[in-house]
Amino acid sequence: MRGGNGMGWLLLGLAIALELSGTVSMKLSESFTRVVPSVLMFLFYGASFTLLNFALGYLEVSLVYAVWSGVGIVLIAIAGYFVFGEKLPMSSLLWIGVIVAGVIGLNISQNGH
Repeated sequence: MRGGNGMGWLLLGLAIALELSGTVSMKLSESFTRVVPSVLMFLFYGASFTLLNFALGYLEVSLVYAVWSGVGIVLIAIAGYFVFGEKLPMSSLLWIGVIVAGVIGLNISQNGH
């Protein structure tokens, strides 16, 4: 691992934002029936995986993947609620809280080593 965890976190944050954009584009593509969101989906996911790969040069793979997937799940659930009007029952909010707690816990345990 190279030094510069700040750069790793920056790359990871950008990868998460692009993954969220890719997932929103996937929904907007309406099963590949709309060209622009379909193309954007591939571009966003490709850029997300590229930045995720670079983040792995600075941070541990277990931390990177857990944060990327966990934060992505939370953000897309929030986007689904606000952008697409999807329902978020209380039980879903509880499990999203468990995901957040897991990501925070993993980060704390990684920082302790």
